[in-house]
Amino acid sequence: MPRNAAYDTPLPAPSRPYHIAIIGAGMAGTACARTLVQAGFRVSVFEQEAQAGGRMGHVDTANGSFDAGVQFFTVRDPRFAQALDVTVPGLCRPWSATTIVVLDETGKKVARPNGKEHHWVACPGMGDLVRTWAAPLELHGMLHTRTQVQALERDRLHPDQWQLRVSSPDDAPNVYAGFDAVVLAIPAPAATLLLRGSGVQSPLTLPLSEVEMEPCWTMMLSFPQAMQPGVTTLGPDWNVASSTHHRIAWLARESSKPGRSLKERWTVHASAEWSLKHQNDSPARVLAKLHKAFTEVTGIRVQPSHMDVRLWPHARTSTPLGQSFAWDSHEQFGVCGDWCVGMRVEDAFLSGLDLALAIADQVDNPA
Repeated sequence: MPRNAAYDTPLPAPSRPYHIAIIGAGMAGTACARTLVQAGFRVSVFEQEAQAGGRMGHVDTANGSFDAGVQFFTVRDPRFAQALDVTVPGLCRPWSATTIVVLDETGKKVARPNGKEHHWVACPGMGDLVRTWAAPLELHGMLHTRTQVQALERDRLHPDQWQLRVSSPDDAPNVYAGFDAVVLAIPAPAATLLLRGSGVQSPLTLPLSEVEMEPCWTMMLSFPQAMQPGVTTLGPDWNVASSTHHRIAWLARESSKPGRSLKERWTVHASAEWSLKHQNDSPARVLAKLHKAFTEVTGIRVQPSHMDVRLWPHARTSTPLGQSFAWDSHEQFGVCGDWCVGMRVEDAFLSGLDLALAIADQVDNPA
């Protein structure tokens, strides 16, 4: 039996007849997949991006990395704590962001909360947590990256099974067939769109459509010129802040995180309201407006050597599903994600875990 270097535990050969397709290799999809594999199921994970990670992914540049999506995570549930301690010891480290400055519209400090729990980051980038957990799936041919699922269909030769129509970077269509169940580990709006576009009739469609998620524009700036004798940082004396500025909700000095390059870098998240209003703007227009707001809040007026923005269409959950996961036992497909109960990294992990355990229980104890 092959050994899984990422977990240092056996990676079992499939022992159950079920083959499960998982769409999305973010935290929820990866947690679901690895739990199902350990339970003896055969899984195939489909991810449209080049790597697993989703919003946990980080962006590498010549001046260092940016945690463009998730900035940190907390650990409250013992199951999440155990998974981190046992499978990836030492990969995650506490970040001294427990004290988060609160700023007013002009960048003046109006509060400084004293948090009581650690804020954790994966090292050397936030994406390394999910990537490490997904590595054995990729090693054994279970992870298909750069593969976008276009439609779910019933297999014409085996109507009780599913098939997926997918596209790859060269736009070549393809079909993967023979799945006994399908898991959608993607944002609720994307899951709703996929189900409706595929003509899938399910009681899950209505509650999924009622989940509301908000977009977020993210800006990344680097200032390598700060690395000079006697100068290590630019601007404010704080590393992390939430802001009431109408454009900016969050600012973080990436170089303050453990295991990162010391070159001065900032990640800025726009407010949900501003992101929604400007979600169709060009990246150049968004960058200009957010950079202007950044200078107003931080006082840093030095021109950055690197500037970039990206839009997260479904970044924050405003109306969750209200339960850890959802499963349609008749159609044999389910959904999971942080948006089921909130927006935390731990929410995503537990959602994927709970759905996998529910599937395993169903197979062991069919209705």
